[in-house]
Amino acid sequence: MLDVTDSAADTLPTGVAAPAAPVLDPGELDRLVRNAHAALSSRQRDDGHWVFELESDATIPAEYVLLEHFLDRIDDELEQKVGVYLRRIQGAHGGWPLYHDGDFNISATVKAYFALKCIGDDIDAPHMRRAREAILAHGGAERTNVFTRFQLALFGEVPWRAMPVMPVELMLLPRSAFFSVWNMSYWSRTVIAPLLVLAALKPVALNPRDVHVRELFVTPPEKVKDWIRGPYRSTWGRAFTVLDKVLRPATKLIPASTHRRALDAAVRFIEPRLNGRDGLGAIYPAMANSVMMYRALGVPDSDPRASTAWESVRALAIDHGDEIYFQPCVSPIWDTGLAGHALIEAASGQQGVEPEKTKADLSKAGEWLRSKQILDVKGDWAINRPDLPPGGWAFQYGNDYYPDVDDTAVVGMLLHREGDPASAEAIERARQWIIGMQSSNGGWGAFDVDNNKELLNHIPFSDHGALLDPPTVDVAARCISFLAQLKNPEDRPVIERGLEYLRREQEKDGSWFGRWGTNYIYGTWSALCAFNIAGVSHDDPAVSRAVEWLRSVQRPDGGWGEGCESYEDGPRGAYKESLPSQTAWAVLGLMAVGRRDDPATARGVAWLASQQDENGEWQEQPYNAVGFPRVFYLRYHGYRMFFPLLALSRYRNLENSNSRQVAFGF
Repeated sequence: MLDVTDSAADTLPTGVAAPAAPVLDPGELDRLVRNAHAALSSRQRDDGHWVFELESDATIPAEYVLLEHFLDRIDDELEQKVGVYLRRIQGAHGGWPLYHDGDFNISATVKAYFALKCIGDDIDAPHMRRAREAILAHGGAERTNVFTRFQLALFGEVPWRAMPVMPVELMLLPRSAFFSVWNMSYWSRTVIAPLLVLAALKPVALNPRDVHVRELFVTPPEKVKDWIRGPYRSTWGRAFTVLDKVLRPATKLIPASTHRRALDAAVRFIEPRLNGRDGLGAIYPAMANSVMMYRALGVPDSDPRASTAWESVRALAIDHGDEIYFQPCVSPIWDTGLAGHALIEAASGQQGVEPEKTKADLSKAGEWLRSKQILDVKGDWAINRPDLPPGGWAFQYGNDYYPDVDDTAVVGMLLHREGDPASAEAIERARQWIIGMQSSNGGWGAFDVDNNKELLNHIPFSDHGALLDPPTVDVAARCISFLAQLKNPEDRPVIERGLEYLRREQEKDGSWFGRWGTNYIYGTWSALCAFNIAGVSHDDPAVSRAVEWLRSVQRPDGGWGEGCESYEDGPRGAYKESLPSQTAWAVLGLMAVGRRDDPATARGVAWLASQQDENGEWQEQPYNAVGFPRVFYLRYHGYRMFFPLLALSRYRNLENSNSRQVAFGF
């Protein structure tokens, strides 16, 4: 590693100038890029795609263990390895956090404890005792979130009244009805549909080892009166709680024929969206719920629907030999798009790395991506855009009902940069779909249009606050970047509406919120890329404020870091250490708006250079993305490789360019 001056201080004293930017030798920069290029290139699969691990917290591995015990399909060897993983990630506070080195989370901790007890851990073992004491100190298992109480209800640990009223008859409501599932996000629809069937049938886990966790309750579950209580996000939360109490006895009056129709409607919704081995919605909670649903409906495990659903869950396992965890989903389209952008940048310019090999690798990646474009399925997005032809890409290998707007923009930009004429039709179909998916406020959501009935996030079931998929800055920025990169004059009104949305969403300090990446550094990088490629002046006040904000949060060692705490009212753009992904985002954002020669950029590049290991990679343990703020966080294992390579390559390429202007939207 290069030796770059570091400081243990988190901030520089007022009035003290930042250290002079280290001068990075061009030959050394080329070597760093070559090594990183080789490391990333070596991870490409034979068919042309990349896929890296996608890690969340203890919740999903724990839920998988509970699923095996619900079904009595116990794989002891696998569960022991899950136990190794769960014990390793237990926090010093005794419980389990939602992200690396995070605070205690009661819901994750209850699930992890329950799973370890199922695996066979003695409840008097030190790690179990510490977890139990922490749970009781935080109010007991009765204070867990809705999804945890649902798991507990399936095992008979809590009564079903611990769940908010969610009748399966919701599946019969038209889109015009406020509580219709069509007004919820894609992930909510796919998770809720089988959950509603389970809530209606109320199955009980087989639980062959008769494992229970009554010791985790401060109040015996049968005596708890206030399962649904605050803190509420608004007075609407209290109003919906009253409504829940009114509806509970009313659901008993629903005719049996209507109940059967609703169950059938739920199954009819689910089965076209099972995706074969990719699973319902291609996300773990929906997939696991579908497995339990088939068992509750009496469908034999040998039935192709049930057996394939089970295989889809098992396929999410990551086996490291001595330990196993389960991913929330897989990310091959996203990983391939990001890897492609990094490699194409590394191969560009006068000092391009292995341009011919990279061209062949990207050609193979492009062919694979084109094969994954969704061209013949009108997914749930078509509820709001019935006349729009499909043309997007999903996040996962197969998820045709739910193409991802962000993935589509990133892949579209890559195919355009790669330049193969065979991609022309794919790019045009993606362009039309992206334009059609713009929401009325000028932004873009991840999967749906105008999915913004905010009151739904105040119902008791939505204690996670993530029932919706409204437009976000990062996705909107990528869509603007894609359309601007294509340079079609007729798209300018769409781009302008998007830019106005970005301007409205800028924070007072000059940053932007990063919905799908951690966090304000991610959002600010995304927005600056869009402003640049869309032709906004680099001296525009919005740009200048963003640049000053990025400078203000640079760490003394030259890098940037941001913790998931920033989603929980913690400091923005701050962390206890610099991180490769965030440093790369900050540097890329500065370079996008003409600050390639800014000392802050040079110091950021020098920090990245100092952190590359002997394998040409960077290491990063903290989580770098989010599924649902405050509830569910992610660690993309590929980010530590994609983004530093992209940043170093662009820094090198701009040094040798005539204009020093970033010509692409990413």
